[in-house]
Amino acid sequence: MNKIYNPEKESWKEVLLRPTQTVADIEATVNSVFKEVEAEGDIILKKYTEKFDGVLITDFLVNAVEIEEAKALVSDDLKEAIAVAKQNVEVFHAAQKTTKVEVETANGVLCWQEKRPIQKVGLYIPGGTAPLFSTILMLATPANIAGCKEIVLCSPPNKEGKIHPAILYTANLCGVTKIFKVGGIQAIAGMTFGTESIPQVYKIFGPGNQFVTVAKQIATKHGVAIDMPAGPSELLVVADDTANAAFVASDLLSQAEHGVDSQVILVSTSKEFILKVENEITKQINDLPRKDIAEKAIANSKLIYVANDEIAIDLINEYGPEHYIVCVANEEKYINSIENAGSVFIGNYTPESAGDYASGTNHTLPTNGYAKQYSGVNLDSFMKSMTFQKISETGIQEIGKAIELMAEAEGLQAHKNAVTLRLKSLE
Repeated sequence: MNKIYNPEKESWKEVLLRPTQTVADIEATVNSVFKEVEAEGDIILKKYTEKFDGVLITDFLVNAVEIEEAKALVSDDLKEAIAVAKQNVEVFHAAQKTTKVEVETANGVLCWQEKRPIQKVGLYIPGGTAPLFSTILMLATPANIAGCKEIVLCSPPNKEGKIHPAILYTANLCGVTKIFKVGGIQAIAGMTFGTESIPQVYKIFGPGNQFVTVAKQIATKHGVAIDMPAGPSELLVVADDTANAAFVASDLLSQAEHGVDSQVILVSTSKEFILKVENEITKQINDLPRKDIAEKAIANSKLIYVANDEIAIDLINEYGPEHYIVCVANEEKYINSIENAGSVFIGNYTPESAGDYASGTNHTLPTNGYAKQYSGVNLDSFMKSMTFQKISETGIQEIGKAIELMAEAEGLQAHKNAVTLRLKSLE
């Protein structure tokens, strides 16, 4: 890892730079696939599934027999673990429900806000070497609590034309209405436009590779919302000599194994602790099945020493990490001072992987510095706030004159007339 000591504030932007990816060529590819899917539907889904996934799919919809087969392939221990995680995610997200907000802003002017579910949502779940069935818990569970009527899931098939059994089991458990064996750009395009098989949705959620990430961004140009802009996964740990170096190293490696472009950073006010963590990483990385991936991510990651807590806090807020672990003596200072982070993990016994799986918080979080302006996925991500107003005769008389004056000042005579006619009717 790269050790950096007392970086000058002017250099922070460069020091904290994320792994960059060129998207110009990807955008051209995505736009091309989108045009084809929009024009020809399922035929194009089959074409690209055969090209990129190496399998010819004749029916994209997962049927009941396939779901039953998947159930039998998932061990009882894993089913129990999924149930524990699902319960905690449900409890946390159900607690986020809010009641109607109602207020009389003026005499006879009643205004209120209510929330309504997004009717149709699409979930993208990566397969491959890391089938992220845990992400289904994080997306389908709040979608059901919110009351979304249609929950569509797309996941790439393997060479046998099947989706990983844990993905099918979890999707069925969490109330996904339709599951499709399609991945990549073509899956996002299918949910964006709708095809003979895949329904069109109003908002798309879920992680993916750089092609899926760009495809989601292109989907927004076609009237479909997405959960948030996304980039490679990242973790920042702030720790001092009160932390456990082995624990911190394990957290850094747990994020590094996501992908070669993942970024992990340790910020510390102790040079000795930084060396301890570096030694632990060297020990632990050799035992990882995904060692090659983790090593490449670690090579691009950083161990940063700063002189005091104030500098550390400023640097962390400048970075705006997706995941943020706090293991310091003065944890309250750091917690109260954090302004930009997706999800915060506090203390020696709160690993980032707890949030990934079973603590109850959502693991779909803003990356690439977007924690400065975006929230992670929550119950409201699956809902829309709608405002209502009802004005009585007294109410229109109360605010009518103000409306007339403002409309006239903006040169919108019809707006003024809509009020004037009502006021005259009450004379």
